[in-house]
Amino acid sequence: MGRVRLRILEFSKEKGWTLKEVSERSDIPYTTITTYARSPGMATADVTALVKLARVFDVTIEDLIEVVEE
Repeated sequence: MGRVRLRILEFSKEKGWTLKEVSERSDIPYTTITTYARSPGMATADVTALVKLARVFDVTIEDLIEVVEE
């Protein structure tokens, strides 16, 4: 099973937002945002959270996800 990294830190920096602001804008708990943002690679992620994050950053889910291990 592959692992993915979410590009939350990159997109939040581009927008000039803190992770707290990303949490507020996406309606995703701050603890979840920080976990996703700081994880070097995850096997699973909440699809609803991925959709919310993609919408907040105005990117596709594919842009949000980076495959780090297949």
